[in-house]
Amino acid sequence: MTDLADFAARLTALTNGRASTPRVKEGVMTIVLDVAGLSPDSRDGLAAAIREGGLTVPGVTDVRIAQTAERKPLRILAVASGKGGVGKSTLSANLAVALHRLGLRVGLVDADIYGPSQARLMGSEDQKPIARDKKLIPVTGTLGIPMLSMAHLVEPGKALAWRGPMVGNALTQLIDAEWGDVDLLVVDMPPGTGDIQLTMVQKHKPAGAVIVSTPQDLALIDATRAVSLFGQAGVPMVGLVENMAGYACPHCGEISDPFGQGGAESTADDLSMPFLGRIPLAIDIRRRSDAGDPPAAGDGPYAEAFTAIAKKVAAWLG
Repeated sequence: MTDLADFAARLTALTNGRASTPRVKEGVMTIVLDVAGLSPDSRDGLAAAIREGGLTVPGVTDVRIAQTAERKPLRILAVASGKGGVGKSTLSANLAVALHRLGLRVGLVDADIYGPSQARLMGSEDQKPIARDKKLIPVTGTLGIPMLSMAHLVEPGKALAWRGPMVGNALTQLIDAEWGDVDLLVVDMPPGTGDIQLTMVQKHKPAGAVIVSTPQDLALIDATRAVSLFGQAGVPMVGLVENMAGYACPHCGEISDPFGQGGAESTADDLSMPFLGRIPLAIDIRRRSDAGDPPAAGDGPYAEAFTAIAKKVAAWLG
């Protein structure tokens, strides 16, 4: 048996300070438990452990737990581009992985409703989310990162012929899922400045936006439009990433620049926004991405490139 003082000390350690001081009256122990940020399974397991321990206190015949959840709102990091084909989804997946490895509690949302790719990039194509209390429970991607994509909800290869309101509702369903202890959502936005972007900035209000572009002039013109959209909505710019920057020949090692060089850094300077770094054009990044094994999950120069950008993003987030 355990006296009340000993149980109170154990309770603090068991709940990491989430529980109030236990009080006993007429054999009934009452405890207030803060469950903010915990998944349903974690909440149930913690409550069961508290009840089991409370019943070891002499004179206690019942344990009643009042659960509270003053949850802090999720911070949203939008990863966007003005046009498709610049590697935004690859950057989003690897940025989420790199931020997770830095210790942030990260989730990943694939907001490209018409052309989802994160399920492939994060190795979770064969998973299907379940719903609890009308909320989706995210599936598990690379390194255990919770994530959601329309690719988890529709048949592979099936086209979605949805109009704007349906797309906006789908985005909200993905973002308002049961994210557990996640406090940062990396959202892979579709290219352009359409309905999904407007829903994102007006309803979900990202904490910041990362813009991805290749070094070529056409991509940078469209990236500038994306910057303008987020700026008009009052969404802060975290910075600009230059993707596909320099190609190293696998045979001779010579570096070439098929898309130009330094354009994104120059554009970031013109727009008075931070330049976050460059990701090279490399066959290994493409191969590992197709295999659901993001390079940021491993070691080597490509992992270091993504990690360097993630460190700047983490510093901006504070």
